[in-house]
Amino acid sequence: MKCVIIFGPSAVGKATVGKKLANNLGYKLFHNHMVIELVHNFFTWSDAEFWKLVGDIRRRIFEEIKASRIAGVVFTYVWALDQRSDHDELMGYMKSLGVVLEDIYFVELSADQEERLERNKDESRLAEKKTKRNIGESERFIFESEMKYKLNSNGDFMYPDRHLKIDNTKLTVEETTKLITERLDKTNIV
Repeated sequence: MKCVIIFGPSAVGKATVGKKLANNLGYKLFHNHMVIELVHNFFTWSDAEFWKLVGDIRRRIFEEIKASRIAGVVFTYVWALDQRSDHDELMGYMKSLGVVLEDIYFVELSADQEERLERNKDESRLAEKKTKRNIGESERFIFESEMKYKLNSNGDFMYPDRHLKIDNTKLTVEETTKLITERLDKTNIV
């Protein structure tokens, strides 16, 4: 089992790029909102049950994937790089999936805020992520999360030999995916 983790701030294009990349690799896409949207039908972001259920459901799905014949997973994640708890949560998910560091490749996406605010209103994003349909609230989340957390690295990523950072502000999904695929081919990781 192999895993490509795509991370970066909100509306950077993780799910869109992840969908294309998973298709190209013959992997399954598990984007971070799949479970968030399910749980949000019952609880709000601020309810204690919300994040517990999100974590529990993700782990259970990963455990079942581990026992399957699925070759690989592309997983998207908003990772606060300055929060040890996010790292530990992510590595816990990978343990549930049955992968070790050697089976993981990290793709970091970055884009300027103006571009992400535009992408935040994209019809395909809103169709798939109902929790983002309140544009004012989702924009506030973009601003607040950037002020509160480190959502992109600055040449200081903890696994540099398993990491590709792409500024996709002006790149298409196809161009971004091509850069990722070329790097994965060169590293023989997936």
